[in-house]
Amino acid sequence: MDEAALKQGEILFSRECNFVAGAASTDRIPPPTLGEIAFAGRSNVGKSTLINALTGRKALARSSSTPGRTQQINFFDLGGKMQLVDLPGYGYAAASKEKVHAWNDMVCGYLRGRPTLKRVCVLVDSRHGLKDIDLETMAMLDRANVPYVIVLTKADKLKAPELAEVLAGVEGELKSHPAAVPQAYPTSVDKKQGIAELRAFLAAGARF
Repeated sequence: MDEAALKQGEILFSRECNFVAGAASTDRIPPPTLGEIAFAGRSNVGKSTLINALTGRKALARSSSTPGRTQQINFFDLGGKMQLVDLPGYGYAAASKEKVHAWNDMVCGYLRGRPTLKRVCVLVDSRHGLKDIDLETMAMLDRANVPYVIVLTKADKLKAPELAEVLAGVEGELKSHPAAVPQAYPTSVDKKQGIAELRAFLAAGARF
């Protein structure tokens, strides 16, 4: 990736970023205004941590070691240029089945019908690869024609050959998904691996 693209990403994500709204039900989702990038993935995959790393903030998005703590859709304004959207994790939640179903319905409705949604980052734990629930989300985004990119988190937990194998497997799967970006992005927040490249990709590809 060239220096100009990396610089563009750095400039965009260095803008002031603030929490603007949280929606625990469909009727509380704010009206669409700015273009949005949403972050989806299994619980405890590192969505909030990644948002904090991209924006250079330590506690912008609340993260927790307890899966299922993000129980609403959280919206963050990035310098008046776009909004980052932290979605509730899927696959596990410390709540009743009824509440989990309600969250899932809310998130699916948001992903399928949000006119300002430009791209979705689907986060996948590098150590586990794609799970059935990830593939279900990808299929839904394909049907809704919502562009998405796979972001592999916790890449530092794998040795280089192991990570290369996971990356090859994921990118092989992406060939059969029409709305997916063909390249996946390995990242590590702890090692600051891939963060600059992901910033550049999001800044260049979202067309805000």
